[in-house]
Parts: sequence; C-alpha cells; structure tokens
Amino acid sequence: MSLSETFTCPLLFLAPMEGVGDRPFRRAMASVGGFDWACTEFIRVPLNAHILSLSKEYDPNDTAPIRQAAQIMGSVPESMGEMARALEARGAPRIDLNCGCPSNTVTGKGAGSSLLKTPELLYSIAKSMVGSVRVPVTAKLRSGYSDTTLFKENVLAAQEAGVAFMTIHPRTKEDGYGPPAKWEYIAEAKRLVKIPVIGNGDILKVEDAVRMLGETGCDGLMIGRGAIMNPWLFQEIQAHFKGQIFHKPPKAFEGYLRKFLAEMDPDVPIRTRINKLKQLLNFMFRASESLAAHRSAVLSHPYSIEEEVLQFALPYLDASPNKSF
Repeated sequence: MSLSETFTCPLLFLAPMEGVGDRPFRRAMASVGGFDWACTEFIRVPLNAHILSLSKEYDPNDTAPIRQAAQIMGSVPESMGEMARALEARGAPRIDLNCGCPSNTVTGKGAGSSLLKTPELLYSIAKSMVGSVRVPVTAKLRSGYSDTTLFKENVLAAQEAGVAFMTIHPRTKEDGYGPPAKWEYIAEAKRLVKIPVIGNGDILKVEDAVRMLGETGCDGLMIGRGAIMNPWLFQEIQAHFKGQIFHKPPKAFEGYLRKFLAEMDPDVPIRTRINKLKQLLNFMFRASESLAAHRSAVLSHPYSIEEEVLQFALPYLDASPNKSF
C-alpha cells in the first residue's frame, strides 16, 4: 500500500514490558508523550496472594495525564477477580490480563502465555475479572503457545468473557521475540471478533505503523521495542496523520535520559543506575545506522557515575538523523 494513503490516527499504546517498562521508564516516556495509554509491567498474582499488599504496587498517577492501565498475571480465576477489584479501588481506569509472557518461570506456574494452551481457563479468568469490576477489562494475547492451532479458540474465549478489547502480539510463546511478527494473525483476529483489536509487534518506524493499519485493519497500535529505540516514535506517528513532520526539540535526548535517572529511587546503587541507563542505550543505539556504528563503544566504555554515561553517549545521539531506520 502507499504510505500516502489516508488514515485517522488510531489510539496509541505504550506496551507493558517486563524488565524494561518499569516506573522510571514509563514516567520518562510520559514526559515525551504522544501516546494515549501506558500500562504497568505485569503484577503477578500467585496462589494464596495477599491481594491488598500486591495492589499497592500500582499508582494510577505514574504517567499522568496519560492514562495508565494495570496488567495482572495469574492462573486462579477467583484471585484474579479479587486483584482486579483491588486495583479498581486504587483508581485503575483499565485492567489488562497478561496472556503473553513467554518466560519459563511464568509459564511453569500456569500463567502468562501458558493460558493459551487452555482457552477454557483463559475464559474463566477473564470472566472473573470482568465480573469483579466496572472499569474495562482487556487482554493481551500471543498467537499461541507452541503453535497457533488454538488461536481462534483463544480470541473467541476472550471476547465471550467480556473483555473490552484485545491486543494481539502475533508470535507464539516458542517464538519468543525472534522471528518477524506474523501480522496476518492480527488481521485474522479482526475477522473473528466484534470487539476492537490492537496490533502489536515490529512497529519500529512510522512506515511500519501505517503498513500494519493497512494490512490488518486493526483499531489501535501498541508499541514496545520501537518506543525504547525511539522515544519520539509516537510523536512522529501523530505528526504523520496530521500531515506534518515531527522534529525533536533541542536537547531532547538529554532531557529524556535525565528524566529517566531522576525517576529512579535515590537508594538504587550507582552500578544499577548505570546498567539501567545502558539498557536503554542498548536499544536507542539501534535506531539508525549512524548510531549502530557506535553502539559497542558506548556500551563497553568504563563508567563510574551516571554523568559519564551521558557525557559519552549524548554527542552521538544529538548528531543522529531525525528519522529512524
């Protein structure tokens, strides 16, 4: 399809990402803006969970004024319903069910993407959550566990349970994050269900966003890795649909990275702070060919304080082209 084809800008979602999408990252991203919804990393709801204690991990104001959903993960319908109710009481505007985490630690306990092996359990958990709250309940699903044979059953189970919309990350658990996302499963979900479908996977630039909309007919876009690589990707997408070109403001990289550091708990050790900063830079230095050429040097350079990381990395970032790959 032609990139000049006209669409209305859909709702844009910052993806929940375990290990990366923590509170400092979400707050730094909110300072950049351009997206409509954020979401927490998953809150695990184990057997015999102390629901009230777990729910205190959630703060609805983390990304204000951008709305922040709470994502939960577990395998016991009653506990998941109770957790949804506790999060609603804390002000969550939406509760999301994690049916996608591929971690063996998670799936070994019957949660995350292992729910995709048993559509009946997926239904029971989602139904319990929907029946426990008045705010919307949504679900994020992969295309399957080891294969996609139950894809239809899973998306229909989520719809029948009453979820308001679903996000499809079209990779199986066994795929992990490696192979290209198979967008045809997003399009199939659109054909199978009557509720909105959010597309997720391999949106790294504006052209990818436009192409996903055209190829799948999805109702919204969720972006994870692409937003880590380029925190202004949402702004670029918004500008595209307005017929404009987005230009980052002066010292945009410095402002973003300093916000990220400022939002970390002051008790976090220096080495951990440096490693978290390098984790972001590992992605950001993949955003263009010119940056990729310096990625190894930036990540391997010896640093003793966070300021040294900024002083070394920022000149490369500031000199990078405005446009991503």
